[in-house]
Amino acid sequence: SCPLDASSLAELFAISPVLEASALSFKKFSGYHAVAIVTGGAKGIGYQTVKHLARLGMHVIIAGNNESEGQEAVRKIQEETLTGKVEFLYCDLASMKSIRQFVQRFRAKNCPLHVLVNNAGVMLVPERKTEDGFEEHFGLNYLGHFLLTNLLLDTLKQSGTHSHNARIITVSSATHYVAKLHLNDLQSRCSYSPHGAYAQSKLALVLFTYRLQHLLTANGSHVTANVVDPGVVNTDLYKHVFWVVKVAKWMTAWLFFKAPEEGASTTIYAAVSPEMEGAGGCYLYNEERTKSADVAYDEGLQRRLWTESCKMVGISDESRRVP
Repeated sequence: SCPLDASSLAELFAISPVLEASALSFKKFSGYHAVAIVTGGAKGIGYQTVKHLARLGMHVIIAGNNESEGQEAVRKIQEETLTGKVEFLYCDLASMKSIRQFVQRFRAKNCPLHVLVNNAGVMLVPERKTEDGFEEHFGLNYLGHFLLTNLLLDTLKQSGTHSHNARIITVSSATHYVAKLHLNDLQSRCSYSPHGAYAQSKLALVLFTYRLQHLLTANGSHVTANVVDPGVVNTDLYKHVFWVVKVAKWMTAWLFFKAPEEGASTTIYAAVSPEMEGAGGCYLYNEERTKSADVAYDEGLQRRLWTESCKMVGISDESRRVP
């Protein structure tokens, strides 16, 4: 595995002092050739996440839907980190078929999986559907990651150990605090609002994470699932907002918006921090555990969403055996 040099540590510390202990302790963690998958790892928060995990000696796979963009990200990260342990595999999270093909290609590598970062997403897009007929926010942001995670669970369970649990990190948003989950209209067919659809997808990710952790614990798995809130980050996610908002964003970005490097810090913390070893079902913001929306703790809602999601993506609901 790649050693942590002074420049790697300095760059990590510049993002967040909290990551100092994480980076130092990760020397031991990276000793067993850890493997990570990061969705949407070609730009923004995902790119920074991939870059720093690669610096720590991980073999990182970028899962994305743009081949040229992904290969360019690999080239840049290899140049910046001097490591060859970064690669790109095509995965369109808006396509259940593409997700299944990605998992098949990954399994063919016969390598373990220690960290899965569910980072990719769209925000405030006009009303449109995925190739499977799902509303795009719900289909890509949530259902795509729901299926991907479930298909990779066996590999994660086999890779985690008592002393080093495999980790699933899912990126949500503070918008989940104002979201409503419409179980009878998850596709927002009755009344479409880009803001409402986006917020619902982010709430669904929190509910999913909590239910997933409950199931992992019940099965005695050496895998943890946590959800992170990166804060308001200056990324391309805002390309679909109204032009007046774009102008305001441009004028205030330096004051209110985090840089992608800062936005990635909590994800990196969740992925490598020794403080998070064995800890699951947490909502993290600024590298600290905090409380999510009250509705996210509704176990009945978590179960119903999980069951409905299994039906939508076409997998068996093994959770029925767990209360």
